Amino acid sequence: MEKSNIIASPQLAFSHLGLFVRDLAGMTRFYRDALQFTVTDEGDLGAVQLVFLSRDPAEHHQIVLASGRPADLTFNIVNQISFRAPDLGQLRRFHDRLLRAGAADVAPVTHGNSISIYCRDPEGNRLEVFMDTPWYCDQPLREPIDFACADDALMAQAEAIARRFPKFMPRAQWQAQIAERMRADQASTVSVSTSKGFFP
Repeated sequence: MEKSNIIASPQLAFSHLGLFVRDLAGMTRFYRDALQFTVTDEGDLGAVQLVFLSRDPAEHHQIVLASGRPADLTFNIVNQISFRAPDLGQLRRFHDRLLRAGAADVAPVTHGNSISIYCRDPEGNRLEVFMDTPWYCDQPLREPIDFACADDALMAQAEAIARRFPKFMPRAQWQAQIAERMRADQASTVSVSTSKGFFP
């Protein structure tokens, strides 16, 4: 199903995120080596050193690393940073790269509607590299999956886990349902905004 058939294109799109880091050179090296980001620019802005990284030539930067993360920070408010891979072959490739780059806590799992690799970058930020499956099932769901299996067995394992849940359905069916809900939400938001004198 084409996106244009699902819902009208919103006027807001996510562009990039920024992270304060302790070791700017080490974090830059990790994102280059493990996830194949390219440094597009770097320099100082006052007392802060910045490195801009991207995997998309249409985006000047998708991640900004900024110096200044406190050494004594005990809690990381970043829950996770997620990257979509197009297929299982590419997901396996990034799994191997993450291991070679020294990522910590590498854990392959299935969410039913995706197969994911979770890990930590050198400063403890949780990363997810995932691929979509053809299904939807109830969330949240997270179960370990055996990356030593062949591709067919791995996908069968993920599907069997997803099918245990009552809302299991093809991804296209779920997308059509959620698109209808989004249209209704957007219509009600426009109605409320207009009645209060806000611009839609």
